[in-house]
Amino acid sequence: MALENLISISFTDQELKTLDEYLSGVQTILSGKTINLTPEQRQQYGRIANQNKLIVDKVKGHMEQHPEWIPRFLDKEEFDKDYVARKQIEDRVQLLENLSQQLIDTKTLLDHDNYTNALTFYRMMRFLAGENEPGAKTVYNDMKVLFSKTSSSSEETVSE
Repeated sequence: MALENLISISFTDQELKTLDEYLSGVQTILSGKTINLTPEQRQQYGRIANQNKLIVDKVKGHMEQHPEWIPRFLDKEEFDKDYVARKQIEDRVQLLENLSQQLIDTKTLLDHDNYTNALTFYRMMRFLAGENEPGAKTVYNDMKVLFSKTSSSSEETVSE
């Protein structure tokens, strides 16, 4: 009986070429407009929580209604520019995060299928080596080091 195959997909060469071109286009558009923070900087600046987004939105509304109350040292034009760009980026981040998660989930299922099949092949090689099938012992010995414990024990371990 065949093993359960959780997923089966393939991409044509043209699909991969087009995908790579689109991703390259995204990189080109973002080049010079996005920042890579260090881990320390990420810690320092953090992320704006939903409650704080509500504060920013509320303040923007009040600044629009009462421009005379905006402090002179606050650059309202820059505030508006940052506000618009943040919203534009946020919409795309949500889309990219969704697509990224889909790719990660798909890869997870593909990895699972590959690993399950690799274990099945290994078990068959172990069986065939035990039955003295010509050439099977060489393949089995080549693979069994991948399943050996790294401790002082030389017992073979295989996830079953």
